[in-house]
Amino acid sequence: MNRAHNYHHMYDECKKHIHSYVLVKLNDGTSLDGIITGLDEENVYLAIPNFGNDRREDRVYPFGYPGYGPYPYPPIPYGPSRFRRLVLPLAALTAISLLPWY
Repeated sequence: MNRAHNYHHMYDECKKHIHSYVLVKLNDGTSLDGIITGLDEENVYLAIPNFGNDRREDRVYPFGYPGYGPYPYPPIPYGPSRFRRLVLPLAALTAISLLPWY
C-alpha cells in the first residue's frame, strides 16, 4: 500500500471513529489506546489514559491559570487528570481498531 493511500485511509478511519475508544498502531511498532478527540489534515488528537505521572505544570489551561481571566473556573481539587492529550501525525499510523469501553 503506498503512503498516500495509507494516509487517506487512516484519515477516513479516524474520522469514522471520532469520539470513540480505539487502539492505534504506529509504524514504529508502538500501540496506544485512547479516545479520538480531534482530527485535522495532518494529525489525530487522542486523550490517552494517564497512569499517575501527570505533572500540574504541564497542563494547559485556556485563558490562563484556573480561577483567573475572563472565564474563571475552579482548579482541579482531586489530584491529577485521568487523561492527557497526545497529538500523533497521521503519517505515523498503520492501523486503528475500536475497543470496548468496559
